[in-house]
Order: sequence, then structure tokens, then C-alpha cells
Amino acid sequence: MTEPFIRTTWTDAVTGRHGYLVIDSLVGGLAGGGTRLRDGCTLEEVERLARAMSYKNGSLRIAAGGAKCGVDCDPHDPASVALLTRFVQAMKPIFATYMATGEDMGTSQQMLDDVFREVGLGLSVNAALNRTSDPAAARGRVLASSTLSEDGIGLVDLVGGFGVAEAAAAAVEHLGWAPRSVRAVIQGFGSMGGSSARYLLRQGLRVVGIADARGTIVNASGLDVERLLAARDRYGEVDRAALGEGDLELGRDDWIGVEAELAIPAAVADSITVENCDRLRARLVIEAANIPTTAEAERLLFERGVVVVPDFVANAATNGWFWWTILGEIEPTAPAAFSHISITMRNAVRGLLELAAGEGIPVRDAAARLALANIREMAAEQGELELVR
Repeated sequence: MTEPFIRTTWTDAVTGRHGYLVIDSLVGGLAGGGTRLRDGCTLEEVERLARAMSYKNGSLRIAAGGAKCGVDCDPHDPASVALLTRFVQAMKPIFATYMATGEDMGTSQQMLDDVFREVGLGLSVNAALNRTSDPAAARGRVLASSTLSEDGIGLVDLVGGFGVAEAAAAAVEHLGWAPRSVRAVIQGFGSMGGSSARYLLRQGLRVVGIADARGTIVNASGLDVERLLAARDRYGEVDRAALGEGDLELGRDDWIGVEAELAIPAAVADSITVENCDRLRARLVIEAANIPTTAEAERLLFERGVVVVPDFVANAATNGWFWWTILGEIEPTAPAAFSHISITMRNAVRGLLELAAGEGIPVRDAAARLALANIREMAAEQGELELVR
């Protein structure tokens, strides 16, 4: 495997905690990926996520390489924003030139933009804006998009889960399942997991299980998703006083054994492992979280005939929406965002599932092959590619 373009570890002079920035690849001199706050975050984790971002951008034909940032800090810590600000200040030369970033685990887009303004960089996607033909117009599109909402919820908190639901719909169609016969269980109920649940329900699927940090809520007849969404706190945890008749509580890790055709891991990395994958009842996994399935577990699931749509395709909608808006490929409106995400995601998932089925290979291998082909093609169009794998 080729080495990343940039891999750096930062040590905070105040707390001694570490932050990490990895640019896995550059296309046209630019890379993009989220910034996370997580207690126990490591350089290895960030490097894996940056590599996944290269494939994520390639999957949707976004003309940028992959990158990621992470700071080893609990987002609940009152000092976390100050720590993040010092990290961004230290990485300012990179954020000003090579890397655009956005919200990730433990951060919000508002938090990041506030931090970037404080250090004099404007928006967290400043590097991307500066590479457009008209940075002022691009900035205007981004600012207009940041004010968009649907059903009273900011679009930034919806488009990722909408994309996951569209990926699921394409996979359900490919498998020949009737949507109303499909039961879904979702691990994680933050912006990604919560919006996935909302849009799966609107497609006619039945959400029978939801797991948050406090446990797993199940109802074989289907959960009242909107009521549970309304009862979430800022960390995606549901107030148990909102549980309805027939709702039951299981352990936090019991989501994996819920009777369902579709499983959506939308929380942390390495949620499906060799130790627990034999408990998985679902025959279709749509990865809403980043790297939620270990490589060995995915191999075992493939041998069992379980279809796993990889993270770098399934959860790419938010990333795609940002880039399409910055580059002026879509108008800054909710209908334009939803329409473009639906068409792009369904086409991408259909293509990789057809390739995987035709050649009898894991879906991830098919997706990586298609993404790499797109990366090389875009690099040729740009006239440069600092890193090809």
C-alpha cells in the first residue's frame, strides 16, 4: 500500500492530548474529510478513515482526494472546543491550502465553522472554496446551503441518512425484496442513524430496532421513529420516558441479534467483529458509520451470503452534497440535494452490486475497483494525481 501524502501527530501543549491529520491522497491538489472528537482516537484510526475517504470521493466521482482529522478527547468534555481550536490553529497551513473538512463523530458543522472563524480561516471548507473559479460565489452557495432545512431539521443532519436509505433501497431492489417486507435495525441514533430511520420508514420499511449508548429499543411491530427522534438529546440518546406500548429494552450490544433483514451500523468503528458477527440476523448490511465492520468479519459474512454495502459508498451523501454545492454542480436547495443524492447513490450501488454478483466477489472489492477507476480517470482529467493506489 502507498504511504499517505501527509501523516502528522500533534501534541497539545496545554493538556498533552494528541490530534491527528492524515491526507491519504490529493486530486487536483485538494483533499477532503471530516474532523472528529473521540476519547481514545488514534493515528491508525484516522489513517484508515482517510484512506476510506479516498474511495468515498472516488465512488461518487468527486474531484478531491481523501483525508481525515481526529482529536483524542471526549466531546462531552467542557474543554473539548478549546482543544479543537488549538488543533485547527496548529494545522492552519494545511487547512488553508490542501484540506477541506466537515463534521464527524463528536463535532457539528456549526462547531467547526465557529472554530475556523476564530483562527481566521472562515469556513471549514476554505481550501476547497479557494480552488474554485469564483470563491465568493462558492462561499455564497455553501452559506445558503447551511441555512436549508426540511421538516424543521437542518439539511446537513438529514442528507447523510437520506443517502443511506437510498443505498438501502437500491440494494433491496437488487435483491428482489419487497420494501414492506423488510425489517431494519439501526445501531446509533444520532444525525446519521436518526435520519436513516426517518427515510427508511418513508420508503415503507419497518424499523424494529434502534440502539443508542444506553441500550437497544425494539418492537417487532415497528417503532414510532418520529416520537423517538423527538425524544433524543444532542448526543443521540433517547429519553426512555418516550417509549411506547410494545417497546422493549435490551442491552446496548444486543442490536446485532435483532430479527431483521437489514442492519445499519451507524455508530462507531469495528462494531461488527469476528466475535459477534455470528449473531447477526440481517442478510443485508448498509454501513452508515465509518469502518464499522472488521475485515475478517466481513469475509465471514460474505461466506454466509450476507451483502455488505461498504461505508465509503453508503455514507457518502453528506460529503457528496458539500462538494457538489461548492463546485456548483447543484443549486443550494433541498430538492436539488435530495434529487442528486438519490440518482447518484442508487446508480452507484446498483453498479457495484451488479459487478459483485457477476464476478462472485465481495461488494467491497467491487466498490473499491470502481472507485479506483474513477479516481484515476479524474486524475487524468486534472492532469495530476499525487497518490494512486
